[in-house]
Order: sequence, then structure tokens, then C-alpha cells
Amino acid sequence: MGFHFSLFLFLASLSVIWAQNVEDVTIVVNGTEVVTNTDDNYICATVDWWPHDKCNYDQCPWGSTSVINLDLTHPNLAKAIQAFKQLRIRIGGSLQDQVLYHVGNLQSPCHPFQKMASGLFGFSKGCLEMDRWDEVNHFLSKTGALVTFGLNALHGRHQIKKGVWGGNWDSSNAHDFIEYTVSKGYQIDSWEFGNELSGSGVGASVAAEQYGKDLINLKAIINNLYKDLHPKPLLVAPGGFY
Repeated sequence: MGFHFSLFLFLASLSVIWAQNVEDVTIVVNGTEVVTNTDDNYICATVDWWPHDKCNYDQCPWGSTSVINLDLTHPNLAKAIQAFKQLRIRIGGSLQDQVLYHVGNLQSPCHPFQKMASGLFGFSKGCLEMDRWDEVNHFLSKTGALVTFGLNALHGRHQIKKGVWGGNWDSSNAHDFIEYTVSKGYQIDSWEFGNELSGSGVGASVAAEQYGKDLINLKAIINNLYKDLHPKPLLVAPGGFY
């Protein structure tokens, strides 16, 4: 009983002490001073690479909505992008690290995506033909969109174990693709290096040291190919889960 009474007195004393430390404060909000700004193009939409037969939970919702099969002539598509004034269009997503660009001295076959159980995300490597790339750029140039393009950062690597890839990045195909893009005068606001490959990654990951080494390589390629052009595109990296 004595212990309970002592505990009661102790808690009561704390209440008095806390009550004595309470002070009134005045918060002033200065609505005339700008602390930061949000860019007009902070809204971004991703145009992915999924083929029409990408299915989940017995549904195949992608249809003709990817880079490779989107109907660029649909009148409402351009109007929807223009309604945002400067919408950022990111071309990339889960399959971007399996895309080969049919340009230059590509040494590998360039075929459309096919379902493949052993492939990353259940698909084989895919192909971007330059005729299609021309169509995409002609469309985007009319809309005023800012373009971020996600490059294949797994090209030339090999799988070490489940979800982990090693070896140097083969930059030759990306180099030829960027060079073609520059030669055509296509406006790319930023180049993204791989899709969520850092940290634990999503589907695939690359060690930080190797990723950084290859990123330096890509930066040098961009600086060289855009040396006479200003401003240079930004380099977007890293992306991943930690």
C-alpha cells in the first residue's frame, strides 16, 4: 500500500513539473517568401515495354499501350499529353534492360519480345527498330513532352545467381543508339541507366561498385556525343530498392 501511495505522489509530482514547463508559442507563417518551387513538368508518365500478351491474375491489361505497339496516330493521345503543357514521358520500365536497339554494329539477333519462362520477368530480349524510334520521336516532338529514356544496363552482363548480375556493361549498343538519336536531332531531356538495378533491385540487381564504374562510362559517352550540343541531357541514376 505504501509503495502504491509513493508511486501516486511521484506521478503527481511529474504532472506538476510538466505543467510548469508548458508555454504559449506563436507560429508565424510568411506567405510572401518562397521556400522552394515545383517544376512545371513534375508530373511524369511512363510508357512501358510490355507486349500485348503480358498477363497477370488471368488478365492481360496491357494491350497496345507500350512503346512497341502504342497507336501514335490516335488524336486523343497527343491532346492528353499537351493538356499537361510539359508532361515528362519516361520510356522504360521492367523490360528496358532486355531491349536491344537495331542500329550500328549490333552483334546479337534483334527480335520482338517472346514469352520465355527462364527470361527476366518471363520474357526474352526484345528489339527497338529505328523506324519505330523515328515514329515515337516525331510524335513526341509535336506534343512538347520532355523525354526520359531508360537504357538497357544489363547488356553484356551475365547472371551470377538468382537476381544478381555481374560483369562489365557492354556499352556499344547504347553508344550507337544515342549516336543515332543525336544525329537525328531528337530531343532527349535525360538518359536513365537501367531499371531499378541498385540495392536489392527488382528482378535483377548490379553491385554498387560495378554499377558506378559503368555509370562513369555512360557519362563519358554522353559528354562525347553531345560535346557540341547544349544543354546536354541529364543522366538519371541510380534507381532501385534499399
